[in-house]
Amino acid sequence: MQKEIYIQKNDKLVATMPFYVKKYYLDKSTVPLSPSTLYQYLNEFRRFFNWLIDTNITHAHQIKDISLADLEHLSKEDLGLYKAFLLNRGKETSQNPRTTLSHRTVNRSLNALSALFRYLTVESETETGEPYFYRNVMKKISLVPDSETLQTRAHNIKSQLMLENDQQYLDFIWHSYAKKLTNKRQAKLFERDWERDLAINALMLGSGIRVSELTNANIKDLNFKQAQITVLRKGGKQDLVPIANWVLKYIQPYLLIRNERYQAATTPALFVTKGSKGPRRISSATVELLVAKYSSAFNNIRITPHKLRHTLASKLYLETHNEHLVATQLGQTSTKATGLYTHIIDTEQKNALDQLNSDSD
Repeated sequence: MQKEIYIQKNDKLVATMPFYVKKYYLDKSTVPLSPSTLYQYLNEFRRFFNWLIDTNITHAHQIKDISLADLEHLSKEDLGLYKAFLLNRGKETSQNPRTTLSHRTVNRSLNALSALFRYLTVESETETGEPYFYRNVMKKISLVPDSETLQTRAHNIKSQLMLENDQQYLDFIWHSYAKKLTNKRQAKLFERDWERDLAINALMLGSGIRVSELTNANIKDLNFKQAQITVLRKGGKQDLVPIANWVLKYIQPYLLIRNERYQAATTPALFVTKGSKGPRRISSATVELLVAKYSSAFNNIRITPHKLRHTLASKLYLETHNEHLVATQLGQTSTKATGLYTHIIDTEQKNALDQLNSDSD
């Protein structure tokens, strides 16, 4: 989703919220938190406020009428019930009306509430210089232990990574995908967009940037000669990200046709698409769809852009065995999340087990 669309959606959500959430939104917009992060937080606030109304914990009938006193006097038991609600209710979709939320999803919801309560009890400031209130019930609520070990999670996603065939995948898009097309309209669209789509896939595989970072990047942010790209990380921080040199040959064809093919000379966006009113910045949803399309055609495994990020991180860890370096490449402030890649790259562990077997023979 484009940054401008997130902002529009955020403005609509904020209009339904209590004044203190509006104040939170304004303050965090200048920190800044990214519009996409704020969108996720606002949706979590809305879910929580609706639950307060549905359970009659608040006497308010509309979200905007939920008072600071309602939040200040919430008990640990109240939040425990909400936590149980998240764990048991699940996410409703048309295909799966009552699926179960993962523990990571529940924890994201609890973290969003923790951020709001921290703001209300510590970061906010009234006319007297004091926060809105001091009692932070969220400090008493623990996160849900992850139901999967890193080893299990790594096993589940490893088949979706391109650890040994990433360049074969790109060459498939470049030279072979068109041969699979029988629909004339699809063939025409591919002929128009293949250089762009190739560059997008290559850049994610060779840099590990997030799909939102890719779609928000401008043409001036790409330094082709230095093989670097400047992106806006989570939290609104700029970061200069190295790109693997082998990626450049896949990006160059797009740069050569970008302006003429898409009439993009007047738009700052690095990756664009054709719209009825002229070129526009490509959306995250479009990138997700095109990655799914090409990966399915390549090896019958539909993957997401995030799996391309996992692929880069795993290969970088295999090469360096340096979690700090991987975290830096991914724009992460700690190595907490990089432990996954030590389990994905389990070749040494498997070799050690095999050696144990041979020694016992």
